[in-house]
Amino acid sequence: MRLVIFLLVAGAFSARAAEPERSGDSRRQKLNVLFFAVDDLRPEFGAYGAGYIHSPNLDRLAQRGVTFTRAYCQQAVCSPSRSSLLTGTRPDTTKVWDLVTHFRKAIPDVVTLPEHFKQNGYFVQGMGKLFHGGFDDPQSWSVPWQSPKTGHGAYGLPESNAIVKAKVEASKDAPPKKGGGKVRNYGPAFESSDVPDNTFHDGALADMAVSALRECAKKDQPFWLGVGFIRPHLPFVSPKKYWDLYDPAKIALAPNPFPPKGAPDYAVVPGGEIRSYHGIPAGPIPDDLARQLKHGYYAAISYMDAQLGRVLDELDRLGLAEKTIVVLWGDHGWKLGEHGGWCKHSNVENDTNAPLLIAAAGLKTAGQRTDALAEFVDVYPTLAELCGLPLPKHLEGTSLAPVLRDPSQSVKSAAFSQYPRDVNGQKLMGYSMRTDRYRFTRWVQKADHTKVEAVELYDEQTDPQENVNIANDPKNADLVTRLTAQCLKGWQGAKK
Repeated sequence: MRLVIFLLVAGAFSARAAEPERSGDSRRQKLNVLFFAVDDLRPEFGAYGAGYIHSPNLDRLAQRGVTFTRAYCQQAVCSPSRSSLLTGTRPDTTKVWDLVTHFRKAIPDVVTLPEHFKQNGYFVQGMGKLFHGGFDDPQSWSVPWQSPKTGHGAYGLPESNAIVKAKVEASKDAPPKKGGGKVRNYGPAFESSDVPDNTFHDGALADMAVSALRECAKKDQPFWLGVGFIRPHLPFVSPKKYWDLYDPAKIALAPNPFPPKGAPDYAVVPGGEIRSYHGIPAGPIPDDLARQLKHGYYAAISYMDAQLGRVLDELDRLGLAEKTIVVLWGDHGWKLGEHGGWCKHSNVENDTNAPLLIAAAGLKTAGQRTDALAEFVDVYPTLAELCGLPLPKHLEGTSLAPVLRDPSQSVKSAAFSQYPRDVNGQKLMGYSMRTDRYRFTRWVQKADHTKVEAVELYDEQTDPQENVNIANDPKNADLVTRLTAQCLKGWQGAKK
């Protein structure tokens, strides 16, 4: 998913302003935090200039805060990205580069973002998809994490559920999956059904979040409430009324359905995840099917947006908006046919760039956008600073509070992402750096970073779609040398 993070910050942006005086009381009142995570949401909706997407609640959230147009995840896949943001550290520190490793294996004593708030007097509650599925972190919460029981892949149509049931039955007699792992019995990649919103996960989650807000309002204690929506993640399933918002004839296909010229063939993969769904071919996806998939993705955004709106409405109704920081982020970007690929799993702009908003009552820059480079690891120190909490020493990001005060400012000269590949038995790691103008990626052997297998360079001013790798052009030799030196300095060297 592209880096979609919106941080809406309620309150002013200094420790003093972040803890306004209680009326008639010398004690300071800490700001609450309402923390929304959205699965596979790319920065393609109204606040990012995509007026053809029906996203009124994402857009009103953006109007309360600052929209980060260039925020980047540290690895474009769920668990590494979420582990990175929620610990404030990068994948090479968490050692989470896949979907089967818990960050506490490598950093058992790390204090997570919600845990830090819990240790500083907050009531902390999490629900829905925050950490990756199956990798909850019990010590992060004041009460046990919860999730709706409808299931990630629930369908509304009997025929869709029948497909899943038939696959489950067939898999019982199937030989073990090569290399181990779970056999995926997925149904259709998209579905429209005339059912209530809470038939599916996100509608049921909104019910839970509304109830949780009401309970939080009764407490004489600041709260940190995490709400993790799963749409627009596959399958693109949503009630029919959200499908009806879009005319399929007006849905444009990706303008660059081909790999980047001159890039290694492993830089972008076709998208194995989507091929697990019923009816999706192993090879190229035909245009008519691509339009249906995009239709489903857009409808899923609108469905999730409506559930977000229900929670925001309750925050306002309870009179909590004036003292609550609202954060909404997408865990990574997503390809919808760009570079001939689908899903995420690469270092390209489509996959690493995701939404980020920070909003607050009284924010003088509310409604503005910023092009300042930002990273998911910056969310932890930003929220801690805005709420007047100390910054743990383990953090590997930088607070974005200066950007919130002045969107023309920046706190770093580059953002860093990475993605692993197993190529002909060799384990590689692609380290990617996004500067103001360039994306520069070095593919090195994972066990020995001095062994460089390939280099990619894209000029974002002249080639924003990243269609031509210019790293091997002799006239760019000096530029490659300079960017290599900058990349090797890493995130510490990018701090301003």
